[in-house]
Amino acid sequence: MSRALFTDFYELTMMAGYTAAGMAEAPATFDLFFRHPPGGIEQVVLAGVEQAIDDLVQLRFTAEDLEYVADLERFPQQFLDTLARLRFTCDVWAIPEGTPVFGNEPLMRVTGPLLQGQWIETLLINRIAYASLVASHALAVVTAARGKPVLEFGARRAHGPDGSLTASRSAIIGGCASTSNVEAARQFDLAVSGTQAHSWIMAFADELDAFRAYAVTFPDSCVLLVDTYDTLARGVPNAITVAAELAQRGYRLRGIRLDSGDLDRLSRGARALLDNAGFPDVQIIASGDLDAERIAALEAAEAPIDAYGVGTAMVTARSDPTFSGVYKVAEVDERPTLKVSGSPAKTSNPGCKQVWRTATGDIVGLEHELHPGVPLLRPALRGGQRVSPPENVHEIARRCRDQVAALRSNGHTMTVRLSDQLAALRSELIAQLQR
Repeated sequence: MSRALFTDFYELTMMAGYTAAGMAEAPATFDLFFRHPPGGIEQVVLAGVEQAIDDLVQLRFTAEDLEYVADLERFPQQFLDTLARLRFTCDVWAIPEGTPVFGNEPLMRVTGPLLQGQWIETLLINRIAYASLVASHALAVVTAARGKPVLEFGARRAHGPDGSLTASRSAIIGGCASTSNVEAARQFDLAVSGTQAHSWIMAFADELDAFRAYAVTFPDSCVLLVDTYDTLARGVPNAITVAAELAQRGYRLRGIRLDSGDLDRLSRGARALLDNAGFPDVQIIASGDLDAERIAALEAAEAPIDAYGVGTAMVTARSDPTFSGVYKVAEVDERPTLKVSGSPAKTSNPGCKQVWRTATGDIVGLEHELHPGVPLLRPALRGGQRVSPPENVHEIARRCRDQVAALRSNGHTMTVRLSDQLAALRSELIAQLQR
């Protein structure tokens, strides 16, 4: 699929303007960053980088794209000819996907012709912002679950098919164990999970018949949904009957799922019934409009729940569905530049920059500086071509898990500060503009 026109119209008008002004090939550097984390999110996880890089490598205007732009009758032929020849040849540096990140530090740095850097603004913000939003919410949910598996169930509530695929991938990066989205599992080599819906139970004249039929079809992986009618009076006792029948055939009931009601009370009642019947190894999975806050409450109450299924709240980032992604030019023709705002938080940082991670926080400085710590921005594309093979989602999820654990164990509140050189340059440019 061509992504050349996945952009806002003003990107095209600026690109045409740069061409007319003879500035299209001027070397420029752009930064992608965010100003503050979404509400309720303690730790932002960077996601979407590999997908963004895939888009950039393939970026070009197809014949159909060019025909559409020409039909708009807004652009001169010289610009249309430029688009026909255009290939993405910028250098791109990025913080590795899955890394915990903070506000006002470059997540990606794009250096190359001004026209090309402008072209990809919308695409990069869209790819990085939504993926990072879901990955960060997934991390919050997984943290609340205290190490218990979290299953992503959000496909039907995600924002369209593409949004659903991005959400499933991002949820795994944030720490989820599996997805219910079969296409996402296929594309990204994810573990897939799911049992049955209430419609399965309701399709049979009797709940026990429904459970037995499912157990016959899936004796090795049988998990039964027990809340269609009456969880403790009917659902769990019927599941126990099927568990005993499976045991006689040499199998075991893997689990039951609670999808509604007072999950604390119901899980305790279900656990007691299962244990008394001799099935202490049957797991209890809870789902039903869960989020990090509700899971944290269940864990604090020590509800006997073994795993959680989370959908809507995570893939829609319901507590705060916004991510303040920003893409600003920082240097043109070796001239540092910045946006000045009456709100200090919205004044951008000039120059070609690097980020160094130390034990106490991140330092944002100019690229040529030397600082203690680990440089986070690494080359992803040179001349529009990949520097290294793409990472798979499991490698990225492992990085997220390891680095989040490292941040939590160091005992420091992480801060982001500008280097002295960058702070001086910023102040000097602001003073020049004010004069």
